[in-house]
Amino acid sequence: MSADDLLAPLADAPERSALVFDVDGVLAPIVARPELSAVPEATRAELRRLAGRYLLVACVSGRGGADARRLVGVEGIEVVGNHGLELDPRAAELAGRIARFRDEVGLPVEDKVLSLSYHYREAADEAAARTELERVAALATKAGLDPRWGRKVLEVRPPVEANKGTAVRALLERSGARRGLYAGDDTTDLDAFAGLTGAGLEHSVRIAVASEEGPRELRAAADLVVESPEAFAALLQAL
Repeated sequence: MSADDLLAPLADAPERSALVFDVDGVLAPIVARPELSAVPEATRAELRRLAGRYLLVACVSGRGGADARRLVGVEGIEVVGNHGLELDPRAAELAGRIARFRDEVGLPVEDKVLSLSYHYREAADEAAARTELERVAALATKAGLDPRWGRKVLEVRPPVEANKGTAVRALLERSGARRGLYAGDDTTDLDAFAGLTGAGLEHSVRIAVASEEGPRELRAAADLVVESPEAFAALLQAL
């Protein structure tokens, strides 16, 4: 099925449709360090237009919610951070467990309160950095936490049934949407694809923003594949 055919049921019924996006690697190109990331102004302009047209436009990010909200920078878009963990009622307790693990490991880390991201994209020796982080992953497992690998990053999260899929389901149920789209670029977005597929919608579209670093499974699971955030921004114009 062509992109136009996949997107037409959403564009024809925006009052019943939800658009949900990952942020880094989808709206914002991947960069060397998270703090350097930026959503291009042309993409922001499309997001503003969509927010005024659709029942729901939302972002589900691995970043902390406040940071993701700052990065997106568009009013009228709902943002859920930490892969959906921010929706968990036990957030304060979970944050304490994450903080204790962070202090025990003692390595430089992107601390998102409810999760930790150990990046190795800029390591002088990526193989050595990966080996070091495999040790951290083993420690996380021993501590009863949930280590997950992404694009040049190890993420450590609490062991709870909260992920991008549960976040997508919650957003769809809250909005009452009957049609939906999700776009992602990494392993964690497979959960979001599953959440969208299992939501019982009358029409759904899974979009992979593919890259050499991204998981092959995401490309295989997608209804539609684009090769860059720039190509995805162009696709938004059809909505």
